[in-house]
Amino acid sequence: MNDTLLIERAGAIATVVLNRPHKLNAFTKGMWRRLGEVVDELAADSGLRCVVLRGAGDKAFSAGNDISEFENERSNAKQAEAYGRLMHGAIDAFRAWTVPKVALITGICVGGGLEVAGLCDIRICGASSRFGAPIAKLGLVMAYPELRCLSDLVGPQVAYEILLEGRVFGADEALQKGLVSRVVADAEVEAEAMAAARRIADGAPLVHRWHRKFLSRLADPAPLSDAEKREGFACYDTEDFRIGYQAFLNKKKPEFKGK
Repeated sequence: MNDTLLIERAGAIATVVLNRPHKLNAFTKGMWRRLGEVVDELAADSGLRCVVLRGAGDKAFSAGNDISEFENERSNAKQAEAYGRLMHGAIDAFRAWTVPKVALITGICVGGGLEVAGLCDIRICGASSRFGAPIAKLGLVMAYPELRCLSDLVGPQVAYEILLEGRVFGADEALQKGLVSRVVADAEVEAEAMAAARRIADGAPLVHRWHRKFLSRLADPAPLSDAEKREGFACYDTEDFRIGYQAFLNKKKPEFKGK
C-alpha cells in the first residue's frame, strides 16, 4: 500500500504526502511502516535539502490514527505494544532525520497527525486549520515517544492542558500555544510552505545540521566540553563557507555543495 504515502520531488525539495484523503489522511499501521521506510530512503539522498510534509487534499493534514483498525490491531495491550513499536520506530526515525522539515497544514491536524507535524522544524497552517488531541475521549493514553512530540514542542504544562481538555481548537490558539510557526490565509498555505522550503534549500546544509545539533545539545544542562566549543568554528574549514562568503562579496547566489 505504498500509495498511501507519496513522494514528490522538485529539485532539492521532496514533498511527502499522507495520501488517504477519503479518511482525512488518518494513519494506518501500514502508513507508519511506510513512513519509516521513506525516511530511510530519503536519508540516503545527499542532494536533498528540505522535506515538506502534507496531507492530500485540503480537508486535513491528518486526523490521527485510523480508529477502525483498533478492533483488529489494537484491541488489547499486547497488540497495542506491537503496533506501538512500529509507530514509535517511525516517529524516532523521523525525529532523528537531520534534513530540515516543513509541515504544510490544511484542515484538521489532531492526535497522531499533530505528533508528526510537531516533529517538523517549521509548521505553517491555514486560518481555518484545527488542532487537538482528544484521546481521553477514547480512553487512550499517549505513550512516551508520542507524548515527547508534543511536550518538546509546547512544554509539559501546555501539553497536559491539551490532553486534559481534549478540545479541538483553532489556528490562532495553536499559534499562541506554539504548536505552529505561522498562520496564513487558507489559499496561501501551500505557497508559503514551499517558499519556506526553498529558503531552507538555498542555505548551507552543513550549517542547518550543525545548528540542529547545537540546539539539541543546549537542552542538556551538562557543561560544554572544549571539543564541543571548538566544533562551533569547524564551519570555517568547509568548502561551503568559502562558497558562501565569496558569493556574498561578489553579489551572487551561493551554490552550496554540502562539503
